[in-house]
Amino acid sequence: MSDSENTPSSEPATSSDAKWYSGISQYQWLVLIIASLGWIFDVFEGQIFVASMRDAMPNLLGGVSADSPEVRSWNDMAFGSFLLGGAFGGVLFGMISDKIGRSKTMIMTILFYSLFTCVTALSNAPWQMVILRFFVAMGVGGEWAVASAMVAEVMPLRSRSVMSSIFHGSSVFGTLLATAAGAFIVGNPALGENGWRWGFAIGAIPALLTLWIRWKLREPDQWVKARERAAEDTTQQAGRLSELFVGANLRSTIVGVSLASIGLVTFWGIHIYGKNALMRKSESVILANAGATPENSAEILEEHKAEVKRAEMWSMVLNTIGGGLGLILFGTISNRIGRRGAFILYHAIAFVMVIWLFKYLIPNDASTTTLSLVLPVFGFFTLGMHAGYAVYFPELYPTRLRGTGSGFCFNMGRLATAAAFFGFAALSNPPSAIDKGLMLAPLYLLGVVVVLFGKETRGQELPD
Repeated sequence: MSDSENTPSSEPATSSDAKWYSGISQYQWLVLIIASLGWIFDVFEGQIFVASMRDAMPNLLGGVSADSPEVRSWNDMAFGSFLLGGAFGGVLFGMISDKIGRSKTMIMTILFYSLFTCVTALSNAPWQMVILRFFVAMGVGGEWAVASAMVAEVMPLRSRSVMSSIFHGSSVFGTLLATAAGAFIVGNPALGENGWRWGFAIGAIPALLTLWIRWKLREPDQWVKARERAAEDTTQQAGRLSELFVGANLRSTIVGVSLASIGLVTFWGIHIYGKNALMRKSESVILANAGATPENSAEILEEHKAEVKRAEMWSMVLNTIGGGLGLILFGTISNRIGRRGAFILYHAIAFVMVIWLFKYLIPNDASTTTLSLVLPVFGFFTLGMHAGYAVYFPELYPTRLRGTGSGFCFNMGRLATAAAFFGFAALSNPPSAIDKGLMLAPLYLLGVVVVLFGKETRGQELPD
């Protein structure tokens, strides 16, 4: 395999009317596939908790109700711990990737999140789950920073935004895998109350991907050249965190961290609770058909636990399918209306969709058909903007800071989200999913304002 296959500028199809996929080499497709698989399993490790949190935490607490304040509080702490770990790991491994290379660091991150997800299956107390979520997230946050930088560096300009969107959009397969695990493993009556443990145990499988990475991937030419410049010029050293806060980088860092903070707070506080739409509808139908009273409602729902779980997972599927389309199409949309224009579009419509779903449709017991039609659109706009981070952040920084800058922006957003969830957990009666979503919805409007201060990078080569 020649070096030219790893050099974006060498691609033969460079005319302005060339299709984004024209002239892409086998190696470039391979990079996209491997990076996407790492991200798919990355997301699975995060979402398997979402798919099982109404089973795992009640089990660890001795069988209390999944809707009890105690369970909600521990789940919020687990979310907060996961977000803190992602922030720490994203910055740490992003810096390491600028110093020792993308492929080597990707191996480290995948091994990290595979090991600790598997170990989570052995948890015997809520605090153990909370701590292990931190270590899982270190690998999760680091893998994104490394893979997004590598995809951007290997792809030609005309293909970069679409390829980066496809890379980030592949995350939906991770969510779907977690959803399948939730429906057929976590919620499997044959596995009993410990079914959730098997969901975490299969998290060891992604470790096998590292063998393929070690065999097939090499460092991008841009990274190699940056390392050579660093060897000759001490001012060009890679992975210096302090450089993100000086000169032109400061503006990019402030905008990047702000966008990621808004996107991640709303993802964990709003988007994931789309899964509750059909779950609540299923519960209301079951209780109505059974002529339930307040005294026996919990008992009736326990008898129909598998049915309710399937409705919850179907909500996740619809939400995720819409989100996946939003992610994949972000690159194409941003090529037409600019990076900033795409962010504005997604944020503005996301705000409208959240208000409609959480304030009107769910509280007013909308029909299953209506909810099933709205959820994909809700997912499209509340999740789709996240592909913009993979497209936009690598375009803001030079090669020697790309992993550091992208990882810092994306994962510092986790700190804001962690603070929000630890705040929710500290309340004596944490807000419900709907109340939480309505409280956080105005952040989308803040995102519209923030992106106006960012620079437009559409049509520009990556800075050296």
